[in-house]
Amino acid sequence: MTIKAFSTHSALAPAEAAARASVDLGQLPEWNLADLYPAMDSPAYANDLARGETECRAFAEKWRGKLADITARPDASAKLTEAVKDYEALEDLLGRIMSYAGLIYSGDTTDPHRAKFYGDAQERITNASSDLLFFTLEINRIDDAALDKAMSAGPLARYRPWIEDVRREKPYQLDDKLEQLFHEKSVTGRSAWNRLFDETISAMRFDVGGRELTLEPTLNLMQDPTEDVRKAAAEALGATLSKNLRTFALITNTLAKDKEISDRWRGFDDVADSRHLSNRIEREVVDALVEAVRDAYPRLSHRYYKLKAKWFDRDVLDYWNRNAPLPNAPTHVYKWNEARDLVLTAYGEFSPRLADIAKRFFDDNWIDAPVRPGKAPGAFAHPTVPSAHPYVLVNYQGKTRDVMTLAHELGHGVHQVLAAPNGALMAPTPLTLAETASVFGEMLTFRSLLANTANAAQRRTMLAAKVEDMLNTVVRQITFYSFERKLHTTRREGELTAEQISKLWMSVQAESLGPAIRFGPGYESYWAYIPHFVHSPFYVYAYAFGDCLVNSLYGVYQNAAGGFQDKYFALLSAGGSKHYTELLKPFGLDARDPGFWQIGLGMIEGMIAELETMDA
Repeated sequence: MTIKAFSTHSALAPAEAAARASVDLGQLPEWNLADLYPAMDSPAYANDLARGETECRAFAEKWRGKLADITARPDASAKLTEAVKDYEALEDLLGRIMSYAGLIYSGDTTDPHRAKFYGDAQERITNASSDLLFFTLEINRIDDAALDKAMSAGPLARYRPWIEDVRREKPYQLDDKLEQLFHEKSVTGRSAWNRLFDETISAMRFDVGGRELTLEPTLNLMQDPTEDVRKAAAEALGATLSKNLRTFALITNTLAKDKEISDRWRGFDDVADSRHLSNRIEREVVDALVEAVRDAYPRLSHRYYKLKAKWFDRDVLDYWNRNAPLPNAPTHVYKWNEARDLVLTAYGEFSPRLADIAKRFFDDNWIDAPVRPGKAPGAFAHPTVPSAHPYVLVNYQGKTRDVMTLAHELGHGVHQVLAAPNGALMAPTPLTLAETASVFGEMLTFRSLLANTANAAQRRTMLAAKVEDMLNTVVRQITFYSFERKLHTTRREGELTAEQISKLWMSVQAESLGPAIRFGPGYESYWAYIPHFVHSPFYVYAYAFGDCLVNSLYGVYQNAAGGFQDKYFALLSAGGSKHYTELLKPFGLDARDPGFWQIGLGMIEGMIAELETMDA
């Protein structure tokens, strides 16, 4: 089982405290993980861990080697359903344990005690779940006709979507012993390198004007109103990353080779095919998305950054100004309660039900918001397991983008709450739709803010910020995908030096951002801090997929006569129980249509055209 590393408390370092002293964000919440377990040393956690190990062994003794024979029995549907339910219950139990360990670890990945706790949990759960590996392998050895008959009627019909997903893996499965070896070696393989990356990033400090900052505050300063501050932060980021490039190059080379070995043994042809399979999306659909976005670079990113350079009264923008606030733009620091009210109001204007679900995250302490040394950077919504509830992590610093990030992660959280009744096997949503609710939540919040802003300068600032977010979500993520493709393809020819990886990184930057962006020393190392390359190879195109999809979905919403909300909730509530084509059909959308992507890209283009009108 694969779990993200994710919780509690650590005091701010003096320099970082000083950096934040002048910003009053109000009381920032820290999550309460007691809904999972009371504490790391609690009897409840220890008992569940022991119970999980015992019940996994008992499951194997009860069902291993017997599934094929069961299909010949008259009660095949009921008996196989019993087995699937036993398996599902174990997935929920083991998932609860690893979710807790991961969330604890994410609170301070530099704490040796937490790191050991997470590592020990991962090792024991990996060993225990080895007794479950046979189950899906045996399902895929059952005769197709016999399994179809068992699923056609009776209680097993409920699990047809999950079983059909399992069957899609059949051509790429290995024999039982090899699958067990891959599984058990993951603790000392991919998972160990993931952990090394997390701990290295969390321990790094960036010298910005004499202040030793962690990654999140450093990235935040690259959006500071003062250019000298942005430049200092950008150069500090590049300098520190450059000093650590050998470590990051080793991690990247090892993980790329690990993936190549796995792909070769399993029979995947293309470097991204395993991701497409897990996303339940066809390679040609992703290729069409990538081609559409790359063709749109001149109409989108090139066009916008040329306009932004004009606003700065320059021919080109240095890379540290790419996400800079507009000159003389009104600034506003959003206190936590203000951000909460903005997001909940926007959600409520769309649907009171949506706001009610999101409100629980605030009321029940399901959110961890403060920036702390060692805390996992970025933001995420962890679904945990259906028997519990999701948790959200953000590093909140009061900027408009932080409000949008909160809206984004709450969208994930609402999606996870709605999908949970599908159970541990069918609640998880493939990446093709995993970003739908998050990006839609962002759009609702943005539109609500824009509708309540009458000042022309503020409207331009907000519209420009939204365009930049969409370019970062669509153009930048497809650029990342192109970089990953080059990286993994080239790695098959031999190990890459840090300089070679940096060269591949730079080879896609100018193409995507255009001639109005000027790169400088240090930027070539920026690939090193992006966690998706390490944790989830080729995940990044899901953001572009989600953004373009939501742009189309929002267009349907704006023109809908009624009933859109019901269809939207049905989409989210389906979790992973339906294919994306089936879920989009009620909205009249088909991502396999080559023209589909132009709808979403056209919305971004229209916003840029509106900004050009404001500039006239």
